[in-house]
Amino acid sequence: MIAKALIHVVDDDESLRASLLDLLEAAGFEARAYASTGEFLLHPIPDRRGCVLLDLRMPGPSGLELQAALQRQGVALPVIFLTGHADVPTTVRAMKAGAVDFLEKPFERETLLDALQRALARDTAQHTSREEEHRQSTRLAVLTSREREVFDRIVAGRLNKQIADELGIGLRTVKAYRAQLMVKLNVTSAAELGMLAGEQRHASN
Repeated sequence: MIAKALIHVVDDDESLRASLLDLLEAAGFEARAYASTGEFLLHPIPDRRGCVLLDLRMPGPSGLELQAALQRQGVALPVIFLTGHADVPTTVRAMKAGAVDFLEKPFERETLLDALQRALARDTAQHTSREEEHRQSTRLAVLTSREREVFDRIVAGRLNKQIADELGIGLRTVKAYRAQLMVKLNVTSAAELGMLAGEQRHASN
């Protein structure tokens, strides 16, 4: 069973938090509310599909400061800012830092739900990219350091002779390493190795 998307609502306005929780749960999301950035940071953040609805200005650390703290901690949850005090410099700063949207209070239900869909689409793409990168890293971990050097040069499009020159080894040795790594990676042709190399490049981007 796939868990519902988890929406974190961080806002010091108690009535707004309550109304957002009702709206989100009615729309099929799971939602959790926090009265401050400090309260949010005290709770473990589950590794689940979701995003943060974040008030820009609150007593104590601001929404922008929480956005920066999440980035420092490597938390990739997309952020949608909510504010009644929008100004261009702040909006630009938030968007440059990766915010998905910047909604001025009061906002329409559909406007919020549209922003949530964009945020969750970004979150899904980020999760997929991380999973693929982990899968590729795990698969390549079976290679020795020398086999990995040969593989990396194959990925970069080097010919066997070029690899031999760069690594200071014989052409036959390069061919032997290439054959060994193909066995370890469970590929049976140069075409399959090329596909794996392409996946590796994509996972690294």
